[in-house]
Amino acid sequence: MTSHPQPGGTADASPRGRECVALVHGFLANSMMLAVLAHRLRRHGYRTEPWGYRNMCCSLLVHADRFADVLRTLDAAPTIDTLHLVTHSMGCIIARAALDRFRPTKLGRFVMLAPPNRGSFVATAAAGTFGRIFRPVVELSTAEDSLVNSLPMPQGVDLGVITAGRDAIIAPESTRPDSPHDHATVHCLHSSLLFRRDAAELVAAFLRDARFPDASTPPGSGH
Repeated sequence: MTSHPQPGGTADASPRGRECVALVHGFLANSMMLAVLAHRLRRHGYRTEPWGYRNMCCSLLVHADRFADVLRTLDAAPTIDTLHLVTHSMGCIIARAALDRFRPTKLGRFVMLAPPNRGSFVATAAAGTFGRIFRPVVELSTAEDSLVNSLPMPQGVDLGVITAGRDAIIAPESTRPDSPHDHATVHCLHSSLLFRRDAAELVAAFLRDARFPDASTPPGSGH
């Protein structure tokens, strides 16, 4: 089931209350995994709209179509002036595909957490065994003709990428998009980025300044 934002919903009273952050989780996850990061961004004054999906068998493009509809709704909301995107893992690719379908007029900045922008070596290894059941596994492979390697990268948007330094799913070089971007590394596991304070602070800094304050964070600095 997909969660739908309510246009014109309650905005934060802070100066950034009219800046909305739409968040998307990754494969085999759910919107509850976005709760900690969303809470920390709200403490920085942002309105947050976590968005989730449950079907892990259909093409990620199905979710992209639905997320594009969410972006249309948020873009039309009179209480929102700027619409940022903060996404994790496969959610980054869903957002890329959604922006190819609809680009909000209020689009702000886009932060990707552990994105498989050039595919995942785990997806490549699992494609033969699980690809028939879980279509995104094939779509996220490192093959040159895979879906993820065929999607256009959003242009003309401030793009920040945060890599998990101990990621066992996506190689660091695969997170790099083929477009201008800023980059930071947090020394943690793939999904831990959603729960670490230092990662949330990097996200907030990029949303504010369009750059990360430091190239990396020291190990063990942000639980």
